[in-house]
Amino acid sequence: MTGAWLVCPVTASFQQLLQECAHCSRALLQERPSTESMQAVILGLTARLHTPETEAGTQPLCRKHALRVLDMTGLLDDGVEQDPGTMSMWDCTAAVARTCIAQQQGRTAEPGLAPVPVEVRVDLRVNRASYAFLREALRSSAGSPLRLCCRDLRAEDLPMRNTVALLQLLDAGCLRRVDLRFNNLGLRGLSVIIPHVARFQHLASLRLHYVHGDSRQPSVDGEDNFRYFLAQMGRFTCLRELSMGSSLLSGRLDQLLGTLQSPLESLELAFCALLPEDLRFLARSPHAVHLKKLDLSGNDLSGSQLEPFQGLLQAAAATLLHLELTECQLADTQLLASLPVLTRCASLRYLGLYGNPLSMAGLKELLRDSVAQAELRTVVHPFPVDCYEGLPWPPPASVLLEASINEEKFARVEAELHQLLLASGRAHVLWTTDIYGRLAADYFSL
Repeated sequence: MTGAWLVCPVTASFQQLLQECAHCSRALLQERPSTESMQAVILGLTARLHTPETEAGTQPLCRKHALRVLDMTGLLDDGVEQDPGTMSMWDCTAAVARTCIAQQQGRTAEPGLAPVPVEVRVDLRVNRASYAFLREALRSSAGSPLRLCCRDLRAEDLPMRNTVALLQLLDAGCLRRVDLRFNNLGLRGLSVIIPHVARFQHLASLRLHYVHGDSRQPSVDGEDNFRYFLAQMGRFTCLRELSMGSSLLSGRLDQLLGTLQSPLESLELAFCALLPEDLRFLARSPHAVHLKKLDLSGNDLSGSQLEPFQGLLQAAAATLLHLELTECQLADTQLLASLPVLTRCASLRYLGLYGNPLSMAGLKELLRDSVAQAELRTVVHPFPVDCYEGLPWPPPASVLLEASINEEKFARVEAELHQLLLASGRAHVLWTTDIYGRLAADYFSL
């Protein structure tokens, strides 16, 4: 590996190093890196940066061609198929942060030219347990030849003041995504955080959750906080993905989306209690004709919302690739009524219908009509209501998710669906009830 550092290009991707050595074609690292391999790359680079040029080899390293960027982003996802022998996303953050702190603390100045700084691009995942050392790593890297540059930040269950402290340490030119999960900020907390997020002018993806005040006690302060939040949202110029899961947006979608400067390509509004007017606004908005990914899970689309939902599908049909409709109370009647417009989504690759009260007859009709969708690769469907015993009607989503099914009946359903796929030449399309075994498509991978 030492020789490899002498000929590194100006920009190197860690994923490239996972393939083979340019000199001997041997695999350098396993496909999914371990903590040791991550640390070895950073420590090896650190050692190389602080080795006097006269000791580096027979020929001095040309500063003009010295490594400037080490890209360690996108190494792992947070899927359920994580290999126990490799790193979780949390371990990845910890390995990078702790190694950078260690090298900075142990660094001594060398005579001669200062090393050429290297920008280490990373995706950072932080929670209460990892916050302190990640903050220290970001602080240390400001004066280090290894400078951490965060591409995607995901913070889970992190206090508001800690979230703000991290955002203040990040490079405004690098960050493309902020993902705040399980923080339950509410409007008051979000009004504190959002101006620190809005300074990232290149931000392309913003993922927030639980954005609402106390609906039992609406207040002037709550409305002021919401107006302030909207004003800050209007500062983003490059935003392409917005996720507002479990936020109370009933009748307010026009206010939220109307402030944005450019059309979205990915919009997640799961469990947002959307009203018909929200869906109508979205269908008429500039966003609809650009949408590649749409998540309306947990919104009731069975009643007065059905017609505006169909209008939204019609508007997005030319661009839509990923449609998530989990727990939308869609029964056979609503599904069959929506099939004509649904099948116009010719580029659709993924359809999620888990948790809806559909029968085997409805699923078969969907399968037959979806033959026209040549790009479709995955359908996550519910257990048909035929496979349950004594369901109330209409069955609540909680019952569909928790009640036991007749395994023999479902085995026959699976066999029949498989035969229909074979007969239609669509055996390559995955029809599954496994909502955990399939990762939701990331916007940046669409």
